[in-house]
Amino acid sequence: MTTNKSSIIIFILLVLVAGGACKKSFLNENLQSSYTPQNTLSDSLGFEANIAGIQYQIRSQYASDNNDQGLIGAMYLGTDMVINGQTTSGMYPYVNNETMNATDICAAFYWNWAYQTLNNVNLVIAATGDPTVTKTSSANKAYVGAEAKFFRAYIYNFLATLWGAVPLVTQPVQTARVNFVRSSVDSVNAQIVQDLTDAIGVLPTAGGVRKEGRPSQGMCQQLLAEVYLRMNKPNLAQTQCQAVINSGVYALITSRYGAKTTQPGDYFNDMFLTGNQRRSQGNREAIWVIEEDLNTPGGANSSSANASTDQHRRMWVPYYAGITNMLICDSLGGRGIGRFRLSNWILYDLYDQDDIRNSPYNIRRVIRFNDPTKPNYGQQLTYLNGDTVWHIAPYSTKWNNFNPADINGYGTYHDLTLMRLGETYLLLAEAQFKQGDMVGAANSINILRQRAYPDYPANGQVQPSDITLDFILDERARELVGEENRRMTLVRTGALVERVQNYLNKYNTAPGQTVTGLSNVTTRNSLLPIPQTAIDLNKGAVLAQNPGY
Repeated sequence: MTTNKSSIIIFILLVLVAGGACKKSFLNENLQSSYTPQNTLSDSLGFEANIAGIQYQIRSQYASDNNDQGLIGAMYLGTDMVINGQTTSGMYPYVNNETMNATDICAAFYWNWAYQTLNNVNLVIAATGDPTVTKTSSANKAYVGAEAKFFRAYIYNFLATLWGAVPLVTQPVQTARVNFVRSSVDSVNAQIVQDLTDAIGVLPTAGGVRKEGRPSQGMCQQLLAEVYLRMNKPNLAQTQCQAVINSGVYALITSRYGAKTTQPGDYFNDMFLTGNQRRSQGNREAIWVIEEDLNTPGGANSSSANASTDQHRRMWVPYYAGITNMLICDSLGGRGIGRFRLSNWILYDLYDQDDIRNSPYNIRRVIRFNDPTKPNYGQQLTYLNGDTVWHIAPYSTKWNNFNPADINGYGTYHDLTLMRLGETYLLLAEAQFKQGDMVGAANSINILRQRAYPDYPANGQVQPSDITLDFILDERARELVGEENRRMTLVRTGALVERVQNYLNKYNTAPGQTVTGLSNVTTRNSLLPIPQTAIDLNKGAVLAQNPGY
């Protein structure tokens, strides 16, 4: 996340809250200053500092203070795309669905993250509408308010998708409150639509944002398309998708570019290389990229074992370092822990042979011993050399990253791509399918197929008769493995239970491993439990639990 030094300093002060100095005794306070959002949201620098803080909080959705990779696993485990590679408490309920209950730590983390972040967002929105705030222009307040409304819409879409009806809080909570109630999904959706519509009317396109990575018109339109699909308003979703596609701001990557064009690779893989992910780095397909800058204050620069940092690499890259005579290296993706592995459906049945998204640069299936001082150097690892599920499972390379100064991989500098144009075409295809336009849906998917198949249309072309919801979800898996929050997609489309039963159980798992509990997935698993701690603390009103928990 790009930010200037002053903004970082103020943000740190915001979250730490400076106290007063003692004068006559330790009981007598002499408050010199108080760097809280209420006090700093008064001028341009204060607004910029608070937006920087919100960006930090948004990024922390995928990081926790205790480095719990299970937080990311919750978005994939218990879906049709991955199975567990290790047994850890944080991920277990998502593998064995019958054990899911209101004390689930991942559901609690995401719930708490959402409402803590929302309160800071609401503080900014309230300040932008406050007529007594006069040390910055009305235009600046409108701009910052639009950015904050995008973030509020993003968080409420996350909540409404995974929990359904949730408390709708649009004003800052600055005193203790214990009387929250769940608002209807319709009312939450209405707030999301209003926020995004307001933001679209103010924010510029990607080339005109104040700093790269901050909200743009295209980000709002893409999110609004997803929301309209969840609301079963596909005609409105189609309008938003076409606005993004026809804007001329974005373009699919169809040729090599950027940092490693002189090295073996392909143009699809180029999008996910460190140094290639941002618009300024040549990625015209990127719509929203959360920046992670090594050794930049506030930019995920930590290399401590207790770091609060992104964990995607540790989840997706297998634990090849656990095999004797293997060295952690850049070409294998850095240090992974293999918390989960791709399902056999993904590995053996989903892709055609000549689909570029299945190339060795995008899904690595072969790992070789890489210590040149050992006699087995260059030989392929096989199941005889280690656990095929955890150590050497084939994996998506989208989260590969490596820093030679941090061999153990505690820190990260790999950006998070949250939106890109490839998904826009898939959302458009879904909207067209829901309106019965199979020709249009096939055409939208074929745009991606033309990019993916070198000999298209001889291979890869989709016909209108191929289009079903399952086919669209399959194509999302091909295109967006490792990127989308798969649980959200399956819940939004009402396909979670059926896909798990038909795809994951059908293909089961690797030899020697049994996936327990997946056959027990029921409709209750389509929504996460509201944390019991939130219910217990809400003494002034009933915060109803989701059914089955």
